[in-house]
Amino acid sequence: MSPPVPEQLSRSVETLYRSESGCVLATLVRLLGDLDLAEESMHEAFAAALESWPRTGIPDKPRPWLISTARFKAIDAMRRRARFDGAQRDLVTHMESRVNDASLEDEEIEDDRLRLIFTCCHPALSPEGQVALTLREICGLTTEEIARAFLVTPATLAQRIVRAKVRIREASIPYEVPAPQELPERLDAVLQVIYLVFNEGYSAAAGAQVMRAELTGEAIRLGRLLTELQPEPEGPEPEVMGLLALMLLQDSRRAARTSRAGELILLENQDRSLWNREQIAEGVALVEKALNSHRFGPYTLQAAIAAVHAEAESTAATDWRQIVALYNQLMRIQPSPVVHLNRAVAIAMCDGPEAGLTQIDGVFEHGGLANYYLAHSARADMYRRLGRTAEALASYEKALALTQQEPERQFLQARIRQLK
Repeated sequence: MSPPVPEQLSRSVETLYRSESGCVLATLVRLLGDLDLAEESMHEAFAAALESWPRTGIPDKPRPWLISTARFKAIDAMRRRARFDGAQRDLVTHMESRVNDASLEDEEIEDDRLRLIFTCCHPALSPEGQVALTLREICGLTTEEIARAFLVTPATLAQRIVRAKVRIREASIPYEVPAPQELPERLDAVLQVIYLVFNEGYSAAAGAQVMRAELTGEAIRLGRLLTELQPEPEGPEPEVMGLLALMLLQDSRRAARTSRAGELILLENQDRSLWNREQIAEGVALVEKALNSHRFGPYTLQAAIAAVHAEAESTAATDWRQIVALYNQLMRIQPSPVVHLNRAVAIAMCDGPEAGLTQIDGVFEHGGLANYYLAHSARADMYRRLGRTAEALASYEKALALTQQEPERQFLQARIRQLK
């Protein structure tokens, strides 16, 4: 029986797993050419660390130690299989030479992460599989954590990951950064996955909390990674900077979005002294750089809107005309009912609730928002501000029936009580 691992060391290894597992796994995929084998050997390496480090201490550079340990664990596993399968012997010999000659330079290891991101977000995989695989393999979240965040069972989430891995294997999806001519199309899929992860963390679809900080944190970390690993002569692609800026600016309000009791606080009522000014400064600088490129897209425009909010001292002092103008641009390049709805809210802040309500009614007439609780909530707020109480109540009731997030439900219930 192995001796017990000191609690402090166990916590240190757990922290190391969080920060390094994605990097270690990415390099092992390059060395071994097999995602399942890489994942298995990585977990064995962390288990070996728990056995070895109580005696030797944590190495100064734990990442190379973990990679080296994992690759030899993988070779040992393949040797054992080769004893029973002669066809495996040549493969083991080839693998040994490949692993022993492989580079473990920091620059090469960082490139490994970019390769793995593009593999996990390959368009041949389903969107659900892309998100699950990215969080599992790049971010190092457990199956249970991802399942909990997306309100599915661990078994369902595990099936998504298995199907994604099978698809990678069957389609022979290459473990590489796309060629320059393929990059724009492939980069869109990566950005969309990061955006989906952030949105689920920023405004959870259901459950007891408004936010899931572990998901917003992982999305921002992925965004930073992409800006660092995807340089051009002038810097990263504008939309990469735009998405990172958007996430930083939205997340900067995290401490002010709920009360100590977990109650939802609307933007107009938030204590802006709680907003993270460092994140705002970083986000605004990224937005400006992306806009100056003149090659920006929807993420950058959304970030620009968030920057206008972030730099305003209050709701009343917000430049709503500029926000409407930015939404007009966004409508031209990415028209959608949600963008139209947000533009309608901004118009209401400029020209009054009657003008905003006219815009929202137009969105409902064209369809697409009947099952979106925020559309009914926004409509209800317009009615409330116009003194049309019965219509406001009806819209709040519709919004309440459609949301599964508890703080949102409590907020809507409070609004309904106020109007009765």
